[in-house]
Amino acid sequence: MQRVRARLRHALVAVTATSLLAAGVACGSGSGGSDRVRIGLLVSLSGIYTSVGEDMRRGFQLYLDTHDGRLGGREIDLVVADEGDGPATAVPAAQKLLERDRVVALTGLVGGATVDKVQTLTHERRIPLLGANARPEFAPVAGKPRDLSYTWHTSYNSDEPGIAIAAHIKAEVGDGTVYAIGPDYQGGWDELRGFTDTFTTLGGRLANPDGKTVFTPFPATENFLPYLNKAAETRPAAVYTFYAGGPAVAFVKQYRQSALKDVPLYAAGFLTEGSVLDAQGTAATGIRNVLNYSPTLPHAANQQFVAAWSAAGYPGQPTTFAMASYDAAAVLDRALAAVDGPVTGETVNAAIGQVGRIDSPRGDWQFHPTEHRPVQRWYLREVRADGPVLSNVLLQDLTTLPAT
Repeated sequence: MQRVRARLRHALVAVTATSLLAAGVACGSGSGGSDRVRIGLLVSLSGIYTSVGEDMRRGFQLYLDTHDGRLGGREIDLVVADEGDGPATAVPAAQKLLERDRVVALTGLVGGATVDKVQTLTHERRIPLLGANARPEFAPVAGKPRDLSYTWHTSYNSDEPGIAIAAHIKAEVGDGTVYAIGPDYQGGWDELRGFTDTFTTLGGRLANPDGKTVFTPFPATENFLPYLNKAAETRPAAVYTFYAGGPAVAFVKQYRQSALKDVPLYAAGFLTEGSVLDAQGTAATGIRNVLNYSPTLPHAANQQFVAAWSAAGYPGQPTTFAMASYDAAAVLDRALAAVDGPVTGETVNAAIGQVGRIDSPRGDWQFHPTEHRPVQRWYLREVRADGPVLSNVLLQDLTTLPAT
C-alpha cells in the first residue's frame, strides 16, 4: 500500500506541475521550489515498442520508489511523455518537455532515430540528455564531429552487441558461413553492421549471396517465412539477427517453422528480452544472444534489483531496458547530490561528468571520457529453463566495450 501511495504521489506531482505551468505559474529553473527538480522521461508508451518503453518507465520509477521519491536529496517531479514509434511523435513531445515543462534533464528514448533528432534539441538548450536505450552512430554536422557535451547514455551504442559476440560466433562456426538478417531501419542497420563488419574482419564469411545483410521492410514485415526459407538455401552454419518488440516474437516463432529450424540462431539480446520471451515460449529455447545484462548475474546490486522488481509487482524478470533506466536514475541521484547551488541544465550536466563508477545490476561501469557511454562488460546468454520459467541465462563474459 505504501508503494501504491508513492506512485500516486509522483503521478499527482507531475500532473500538478504541468498544470501550474499551463496556467502560467513560474516555478523556477526546472524546479517547483528550491528543493524540487523536474525530470523528463520520454519513452514509447504506444506503438511497436510499447513493451520496451513500459519497462524503461518501470525501471526509473522503481529507483524513485526505493529512494522515497528523491534524487540527490531533492523531491522529483517526473514528467512522462510518449515517444511513440519515432521522431514524428517524439520530437514534439521532447519540445514540450523542454519548453513548456522546463525539465532540467531528459532521459529515456527507445529508438536511435529519436535520439539523433532529440539530441540536437537538448544540446541547443543546454539540457543533459541521459539516454537509456538505443544510441546511433552520430553523423557529423557540417563536416565536424557531433558535440556530445550534453549527451550521455547509460545503455550502449547500437553496434556494440554485434561487435561483442562476433569473435565467439567465428570460433563456433569455424570455416562455416553465417547468414545475417535484420529490420530495415536505423537500429537494424547499426546492430547488423556491428556484427558483419567485425565478423568479416576476423576472417568470417557471410552466407548471404552478395555478402550483404538482408534487411526486411520495417515495420511492415509480419511474415518472415519467405526470407527464412530463402536463407536456408545458402546452407549457413548459423544465423545472426536483431529484432525487438512484436517483430521479435514473429521472427522467433516462424524461425522454428522454417527450413532453418535446426540451424543455430544467434542474436542481439533484444530478440528474447522481457515480455517478448514470454510470447515466444519454447520456440526461443536454445537461442544464444549477447547483452550487457542478465537477471541471473550474481552481483549483490543485481540481486537487490531483481528482488525490488518482484516486490513492486512488475511482470516477469527485469530487462536491460529497465536496468538502464534504473541506472539513469542512479546517475541523476549522484549528480543532483553534487550540485551546490541552483539546479539548472548546466549544473546537472557538469555533475553528471563527475559521477565516477556506478554500482549497477549489470556490474560496475563508468562513462567513457569523451563518448559519454558506458564502459561495460558484455555477456553471452542462452534461453533455457530457469526453474519454472524461461530465462536468458548467463553463460560467460564476452568482452568489455568500448576500449578507453
